[in-house]
Amino acid sequence: MSSQPSSGVRASDSPNSPGFLDRFFEISTRNSSVGREVRGGVATFFSMAYIVILNPLILGTVADSAGEFLGGGDIPNLAAVAAATSLVSGLLTILMGLVGNFPMAVSSSLGLSALLTYGIVALPGMTWADAMGLVVIEGVILLILVLTGFRTAIFNAVPAQLKTAISVGIGLFIAMIGMINAGFISYEGGPGFQLGMGGYISGWPLIIFLIALFALFVMWASGVRGAILLSIIGATVIALVLEAVFAIGPKTGDDGEIANEHGWGLSVPTLDQEWFTLPDLSVLGSFNVLGSWQHIGIVAAALAVFTMLLANFFDLLGTMVAVSKTGGIEDENGEIPHSKRIMVADALGAIGGGMGGTSSNSGFIESTVGAGDGARTGLANVVTGVLFLATILLAPLAGVIPTEAAAPTLVLVGFLMMQQITQIDWKDLELAIPAYMTIVMMPFSYSITNGIGAGFVTFVIIKLVRGKFREVHPLMLLTSVLFAVYFISGPLQDLLGAA
Repeated sequence: MSSQPSSGVRASDSPNSPGFLDRFFEISTRNSSVGREVRGGVATFFSMAYIVILNPLILGTVADSAGEFLGGGDIPNLAAVAAATSLVSGLLTILMGLVGNFPMAVSSSLGLSALLTYGIVALPGMTWADAMGLVVIEGVILLILVLTGFRTAIFNAVPAQLKTAISVGIGLFIAMIGMINAGFISYEGGPGFQLGMGGYISGWPLIIFLIALFALFVMWASGVRGAILLSIIGATVIALVLEAVFAIGPKTGDDGEIANEHGWGLSVPTLDQEWFTLPDLSVLGSFNVLGSWQHIGIVAAALAVFTMLLANFFDLLGTMVAVSKTGGIEDENGEIPHSKRIMVADALGAIGGGMGGTSSNSGFIESTVGAGDGARTGLANVVTGVLFLATILLAPLAGVIPTEAAAPTLVLVGFLMMQQITQIDWKDLELAIPAYMTIVMMPFSYSITNGIGAGFVTFVIIKLVRGKFREVHPLMLLTSVLFAVYFISGPLQDLLGAA
């Protein structure tokens, strides 16, 4: 609640007010100040700046079905992905501040980046441009849903506990990816997954992973601001020293086969970089709106869009509530000011992320750090966005960071998403069993889409067999049918081809 002067004169009209800034961002109305907004914006940036390093390590290190990496080429271009991430994040964060007037920074969603990399681009026939085209389509649909008010249909379609299970499952999946990327868990056939190489921990890269992991755990438990970024920087510095002293080298040779099981996984930490080149923005515009429909089929493309739409939509709402409660931004009725404009800006973030080749962009939960440090308005977003734009010139740093230094952050993000598991009522078996299938299928089948589909189909079957037809939303039923078709699409296509 704001306190207005007894004379009825608005605080923004007083001689000492910031004038235009105060009126545009409603700074005095929300009991804030320019200084607090700047401080909050800086705090948010430092709490989530790791995305400039981490997003390229997710999106930029996996080739599509054509053997090309994001932005084109047969080798990863992490610097280009980092530059695009900085640019798109900066512009969209500023857009959220100007349109939504809400202190919620916007950047590439790690969950959706993982979905694109390991669940969509991996599909036979898919390319990175096709995948980003699906992100653009998802963003357009999201924008239409927000503008028309049809977002309530999405809310009602999926039970709340299944939404929670999706987040928990993605958390497990992301943690598993982090451990595998670092070599902490490996697969060598036979016994299946195992610890390290050969069932034990050895080599400096794995030691770096463990140092970063436990340092991150301790800092996070101690409430250290910027713990994620500090862990990455600290582990990278140690890795640079170890590489300079011991010349550890890469794990794989030029042929892609393992030549040194104790080597670095994806990138060798070295300062031998071209530091003064202009930023590579070749990733921008790497999207093809209609390519996926031709390459993977209408059903698979539609399911991919729906999966991203579902995750993006509910992630936003959770983040909005968290930021507003942390900053005390809700009005006397518990409503978030300009909520529709916030959702419009978020939908534009999905569209812009796809067009920019950086995955769907959405609100970051780390924005609660800035809200806790004083941010109440979109001015804080402008500060955060400008800082993101400044990091474009530091994009070559992405090539210095070894996977073993950044992978622990995936493990921590997995933990943060896992915490929501307490919101599931495990005594309600009609919901608990589908939630369980959703959670376990994601890491076990190494697919986010499979996990969501398994949960949806299980939920619908249990309800229908038990005669509870009215408890199944028509959109939920339709989606489950699409998932069922998707699961048998391979044999079905073979059957149709033979016919």
